[in-house]
Amino acid sequence: MIRLFTVTGARPQIIKAAAISRAIRSRFSDVMTETIIHTGQHYDEEMSGIFFSELGIPEPVHNLRISEENDPVRTMIRRLSELFRQEKPDVALVYGDTNSTLAGAFAANNCGIPLVHVEAGLRSFNTDMPEEFNRIATDHSSSLLFAPTDTAVANLEKEGIAGAREGERAGVNNPVVCRCGDIMYDNSLHFASLARPLSQLPGMSDLAGKPFFLATVHRNFNADDETRLSSVFRAFARLGEEQHAPVVVPLHPRTRKNISAPLRDEIEQARRKDFVRILPPVGFLDMITLEKNARLVLTDSGGVQKEAYFFRKPCVVLREETEWVEIVRQGCALLSGTGTENILRAARELLERDEFRFAGLFGDGRAAEFICEKMIFHFSPQ
Repeated sequence: MIRLFTVTGARPQIIKAAAISRAIRSRFSDVMTETIIHTGQHYDEEMSGIFFSELGIPEPVHNLRISEENDPVRTMIRRLSELFRQEKPDVALVYGDTNSTLAGAFAANNCGIPLVHVEAGLRSFNTDMPEEFNRIATDHSSSLLFAPTDTAVANLEKEGIAGAREGERAGVNNPVVCRCGDIMYDNSLHFASLARPLSQLPGMSDLAGKPFFLATVHRNFNADDETRLSSVFRAFARLGEEQHAPVVVPLHPRTRKNISAPLRDEIEQARRKDFVRILPPVGFLDMITLEKNARLVLTDSGGVQKEAYFFRKPCVVLREETEWVEIVRQGCALLSGTGTENILRAARELLERDEFRFAGLFGDGRAAEFICEKMIFHFSPQ
């Protein structure tokens, strides 16, 4: 029996963990057990708690309750290392690129525990983003790397992580790279039928059957910069006014906290005219509903970029680069940065297009099962 410890800390990781947890419970419970750890990076009801309940994920066995303040990464590494030494799991699994990901990687290596990284090989090539360092450091610490796309596999090869030969077991000095598809595609397929109608969402019932745009902004690169944040919200207001359709913004707590008084007044004016509609953070199922019904998505979130693609919606990426380059190459997303005019130009261009080609870039919806099968092969006792 393999004892898997999964480290989560932020909302996207909890959603991704749902796919692996579901696969373990339904197909692999006779050979693998999972213990979920939550670092506390985003642990509150709005940003974490709701996802465990609505996605059917087992509650974390360990909640370290480490906030994003006061040197959190160092504290996470110490606490996770203590836990790993005490519990002695067979393998540790981390997702994505957050501080919790990095801490889980360092702690596993401190304790000599094989590390699995899901979403390996993604690169934005923007070293100003802390997520980029987290991705690279985690990949170079991992024994088993699950890359969602061919581009991700190629990125790892360029960095010298080509992987062991087929049939060899993974290890710290013998990393194995697997192209697996995207587990968020698994979740989108699984949960799409469970999402409630738009008419049942608070604050959205009057938009059922009417055009609207969906926007999210939360990356610290944008949310922590008053100039960028103001420019983004001005673009939302102008887009809503031009297109006679509101821009719906489920507001991330980090973003809400950083909205200045002058910007708050501008947003309130746009809200009164229904150019912008502010919602509290929404759960994954309600986010799916919004994505399925929106005419266009604007976001700085990597996960939301992909979900827009899954639901065949064009997307404006509120960054200068993206780790999901395939979507841009496919012509289904445009990079705009945060300049008001650039955002509007990208939105208009996408809205004026007649056709988009949404090719199958992200696998067959069975990535979680594939990942579990590979973990069992590589880490089962010999």
